[in-house]
Amino acid sequence: MRDVASERDADGRPSVTERVVTLTVNGRSHTLRLDTRVTLLDALRDRLGLVGTKKGCDQGACGACTVHLDGRRVLACLTLAAQAEGRAVTTIEGVSGADGPHPVQQAFMEHDGFQCGFCTPGQIMSAVALMAEGRAGSDEEIREFMSGNLCRCGAYPNIVAAIREAASQGSQGGPDARL
Repeated sequence: MRDVASERDADGRPSVTERVVTLTVNGRSHTLRLDTRVTLLDALRDRLGLVGTKKGCDQGACGACTVHLDGRRVLACLTLAAQAEGRAVTTIEGVSGADGPHPVQQAFMEHDGFQCGFCTPGQIMSAVALMAEGRAGSDEEIREFMSGNLCRCGAYPNIVAAIREAASQGSQGGPDARL
């Protein structure tokens, strides 16, 4: 990350700094000039046009913005874009493979694991990660490890059923398994 511009406040202290940040998103490298305060969520949506990652609460409480950073789930609204430099970012757009939807995506469709669909990308990203973590052993365990992802429509039973099915089919759902 390189400092490329800064402004000074009335006391002469740097107030806004922009940096050149190179992000690897869904296997592709993107070099962006960003304010250091830009979140990963805003960089993905506003600068890269990857709008599958949703902006829900913008406070880390709903999980709609869940993405993978080096294979681990993170809330993109609480992660600065600069923190993702040199790391692999996977969004909902990068989960499916050339041969079709990821097994979790397919299970969500089969079990109607969505109603309005707003939370679905974050739910799927979290589900893929929890399966890779080996935390899909029981319905109770699935509910516990998905508790950070809220669904306004209350599709929780269908979401749990979808994750249970994908897990029972042996898909460990690693975020990079199908990329």
